Amino acid sequence: MFKDLLWLAPVGSIFALSFAAYLYFSIMKKSEGNDKMKEIAYAVRIGAKTYLKRQYLGVSIFFVTVFIILLLLAFNKYLPIFVPFAFLTGGFFSGLSGFIGMTTATKSSSRTAAAAMKSLNSGLRVAFSSGAVMGLTVVGLGLLDLSIWYYFLNWYYGVYPLSAGVDKISAITSTMLCCGMGASSQALFARVGGGIFTKAADVGADLVGKVEVGIPEDDPRNPAVIADNVGDNVGDVAGMGADLYESYVGSIIATSALGVAAGLGLAGVAVPMVMAAVGVVASIIGTFFVRSREEASQAVLLAALRKGVYTSSIIVAIVSGFLVYYTLGKEHLGVYWSILSGLAAGVIIGFVTEYYTSNNNSPTKSVAQASLTGPATAIISGMSVGMMSTAIPVVVVCMAIMASYFLSGGAQDFNSGLYGIAISAVGMLSTLGITLATDAYGPVADNAGGNAEMSKLPPEVRKRTDALDGLGNTTAATGKGFAIGSAVLTALALIAAYKDQIILIAKDKNLNLNMDLSLLDPNVLVGLFIGGMLPFVFCSMTMRAVGRAAGKIVVEVRRQFKEITGLMEGKAKPDYTRCVNIATAAAQKEMIIPSLMAIIVPVGVGLVAGIKAEAGLLVGAIVSGFVLAVMMANAGGAWDNAKKYIEEGHFGGKGSPAHKASVVGDTIGDPFKDTSGPSLNILIKLMSIVSIVFASFVISNTLFK
Repeated sequence: MFKDLLWLAPVGSIFALSFAAYLYFSIMKKSEGNDKMKEIAYAVRIGAKTYLKRQYLGVSIFFVTVFIILLLLAFNKYLPIFVPFAFLTGGFFSGLSGFIGMTTATKSSSRTAAAAMKSLNSGLRVAFSSGAVMGLTVVGLGLLDLSIWYYFLNWYYGVYPLSAGVDKISAITSTMLCCGMGASSQALFARVGGGIFTKAADVGADLVGKVEVGIPEDDPRNPAVIADNVGDNVGDVAGMGADLYESYVGSIIATSALGVAAGLGLAGVAVPMVMAAVGVVASIIGTFFVRSREEASQAVLLAALRKGVYTSSIIVAIVSGFLVYYTLGKEHLGVYWSILSGLAAGVIIGFVTEYYTSNNNSPTKSVAQASLTGPATAIISGMSVGMMSTAIPVVVVCMAIMASYFLSGGAQDFNSGLYGIAISAVGMLSTLGITLATDAYGPVADNAGGNAEMSKLPPEVRKRTDALDGLGNTTAATGKGFAIGSAVLTALALIAAYKDQIILIAKDKNLNLNMDLSLLDPNVLVGLFIGGMLPFVFCSMTMRAVGRAAGKIVVEVRRQFKEITGLMEGKAKPDYTRCVNIATAAAQKEMIIPSLMAIIVPVGVGLVAGIKAEAGLLVGAIVSGFVLAVMMANAGGAWDNAKKYIEEGHFGGKGSPAHKASVVGDTIGDPFKDTSGPSLNILIKLMSIVSIVFASFVISNTLFK
């Protein structure tokens, strides 16, 4: 019975990819606009492809190196033989999803601007359809990767219904989790590298163009404007896609592993896999509900996107009840309430993020008002908004953890409670197809506004694209809140899977390991402190990387304004390629060390201080990383939309002292919300997966027995 249900996972994968292909070809049929619009879009497209080509070349060296290390560990019996190959497929599909999403986005920006010449709704539909291609590609490829490995491993080991020996179950868990490790590694490089590129270009363009020279945003005279538009795609589309691909895959794998540990057998595996397939259908249905009236306001546009997301969430909420009842039986109906707690937590975090970052609400307006007295007060106000915004998301996630644990039977059986926490993460991510669409649409709208500005389209077109772009800032911030919330639940599930894996390995090796993780144990405390510190060091490194790269862009933009005769008068063209190349080279160089931290530190702590310290490290990183990521994402979103609020004509409008102060705040917020903050999601999950994959090696070689 459950075996038949599991076929819905590959079927859902094919359905998602087919509909994504349909949307892609529908977008390509739209007009790309006039020759100038095509020229600008082509320049952005070439720049983005050049960047990704160099990034994938560098990342491929890393993947080959890690593959060889994993292969050596497998030959020495520390890992199942299929683990290195699962690592490659996870990285490949994660990178492929980012590449497809970015390609679609760069081809959609000019088409969005052209559609906005007709109506606001036309522009919204093109931009949103582009985002939906990204969302559905992520879930489609994620389910495809999992389905292939699931059926292959069960055929190879003969494990139906997952009731075979400990060694076989451990091998399946390790192999499938290594899909997540490959996806996480690819995602971290994409997020960190893309974030450094996009914010270096953005900060450089704003500081010289807006503040020093006083020209508008996306002005074609600015040498960094194309690099800025390229960065929106490589960071916020390719990077975000790879990020959530990894969350999606990781949550399903961890839940499946915990389902086996809870004694649910194949039924425990079927629920997250089938839920993902149901989420695909629900997301596709939700896309048809995204429509807008011809009123260029954030409230109207936000309501249009909400209709799609809420429709999808309601479908999942209804169908998952029947799914749990049919697969697990009425005695496990509490699992259904755990799913609902995850769905509700995702919606509430989105609401809170929107409240703190939208320029329709008082927090962002207060940041704009603080700009009247200069950059210092604007920065202080934005920081305070970001810090305050952490309170409700933390409480919501805590409530979701407690509710999902006890509702699924945690009071009677610890493993059942852990399964409930894991399934709540799957519930939160089940509508990823449309949730990611609302996020990935933002960079397309941003690029469409830049295209309209540089192509000198009529003012009403720019007004429409500005409305789409302003909403994009809010949905991007909401997407980041959603991403970090799901990352916490996924990471907790992975830590639970880590503990189970340690126990399985200890049994297999006849070791007597004490996994009592008491807070009074000095090993656990050491791990907690190191884990709590790690996100801050990581953010410091990525922020400094943006600062160094942005400094190079600033110097180059100043040079061109000074040396290119007629540039300010619009009689000469700037050298866009030079800025793209500078940002690309800087991003490739600066992303290496921060990205390697996630792999080296957990293994190093485990080898030196023991398994308990490594577990403490993972918990400490989750706690501090979660709060820090929310603060940075929301502070950055508030600064960005405060600037846009002033640009709409408030507090003196464009060119006023308040506007210049808000631009300074925005340049600080850029690496907060688009480089360091989002990368923390991947850091905390990747460390958990690395700990699981290398658990056998660490147990056998730790210095602290």
